[in-house]
Amino acid sequence: MRAAGVDQWLYPTPRGLYCAPAGVYIDPARPVERAIVTHGHSDHARPGNGAVLATAETIEIMKVRLGTEAAGRFEPAAYGATTNLDGVAVRLVPAGHVLGSAQVVLEWNGQRAVVSGDYKRSPDPTCAPFEVVPCDVFVTEATFALPVFRHEHAASEIARLLASMRRNPDRAHLVGAYGLGKCQRVIRLVREAGYDAPIYLHGAHLAITELYAKLGVDLGDCRAVPDDKSADLAGALVIGPPSAIADRWSRRFPDPVTAFASGWMRIKGRVRQSGVELPLVISDHADWPELISTILETSAEDVWVTHGREDALVYELTRRGLKARALALVGFDEEGE
Repeated sequence: MRAAGVDQWLYPTPRGLYCAPAGVYIDPARPVERAIVTHGHSDHARPGNGAVLATAETIEIMKVRLGTEAAGRFEPAAYGATTNLDGVAVRLVPAGHVLGSAQVVLEWNGQRAVVSGDYKRSPDPTCAPFEVVPCDVFVTEATFALPVFRHEHAASEIARLLASMRRNPDRAHLVGAYGLGKCQRVIRLVREAGYDAPIYLHGAHLAITELYAKLGVDLGDCRAVPDDKSADLAGALVIGPPSAIADRWSRRFPDPVTAFASGWMRIKGRVRQSGVELPLVISDHADWPELISTILETSAEDVWVTHGREDALVYELTRRGLKARALALVGFDEEGE
């Protein structure tokens, strides 16, 4: 394999990362004629593109979040299937981030580039696991690319949540979790740990959770938080947007235990800032050791680092003798974390 020259046909533009021979942008920040979308978070999936190639699950998520007319046309692609775009072989392989998330494998002129999108390596019962693809150039995210970030095992954090519920049987537990991916993962992990009571959801989380169930992810009995503020939810498990935990909405629950499921809960300052009682270090992104090991496993000769803590990762990879550089891409705001 050879990395030299990939940047002649795959490179950043103001609209996003562009594959020139295929005439396609990956996760474009502005509307384009043809796009490949790695997953449904709003900093990667935006409306207004002419054609969108993505997994069937990502397309359904986009329709729920952005509307059925979010693109001129949708082109579903199964994991592993090859699509020919003007001579460029394009494959989507699992990224392990959220349901339907994919890495984009581009092969042209004897060279292979892999654009990871967002990814994680830890087990997640709600989506297909990350698949390592050897390549010449690997474009990696860097959301948690600092040595301090070493995520806990999600199952152990769920055990802490359930232990708190047993210690506080008269207090509702309000868990702040992002609506696409994190919410459903927490629900599924809680179910696997043996919790079978109804789980109550903020209205903002209902549609995507119902879609997950429709697409085959068993989440058990999930219900909307009742509009009646007098409803007795003592001891219940409630999941909502992180912003709602500090909002008036949370005041309907007497003396709740507040929690936040995020990789950022590794940082004590972030915990204090969030004001939650029970920080849960559960992330849908790779941590520092996972980023390093994944990059090494790809055997990429050249690593492009984007949307995150680029400098630290570039420095570490360079120290290890790899070629690495920060790739300036606009429009990413970590919506999924």
